[in-house]
Amino acid sequence: QVQLVESGGGLVQSGGSLKLSCAASGRTFSRYTGAWFRQAPGKEREFVAAIDRNGEGTNYANSVKGRFTISGDNAKNIVFLQMNSLKPEDTAVYYCAAGLRDIFITTHREYAYWGQGTQVTVSS
Repeated sequence: QVQLVESGGGLVQSGGSLKLSCAASGRTFSRYTGAWFRQAPGKEREFVAAIDRNGEGTNYANSVKGRFTISGDNAKNIVFLQMNSLKPEDTAVYYCAAGLRDIFITTHREYAYWGQGTQVTVSS
């Protein structure tokens, strides 16, 4: 079992930056692929980024590529999402997830463990 807790969300102006953190307890992130998903009101939960269990391989949604960076610190059992050049369309609840599939699996149903989510709001 893995318990995940996100932090770092908030309100930011368009073009600004935020850094989300996901702290894991129970089993360590070194056993799992770590990922971020987001869900805006009335929309499906969508893949944002994933990092492999070694912290070396990453995968990004086209909509965030070049603006967001996922990273991990296995020693501290934390996964981060650095978000730069934020746009109003990035507004959503952001969820941390962990699973046993590889980083190119972007379907949320393939991830077994989830955090409670943190709200990110980007004003125009």
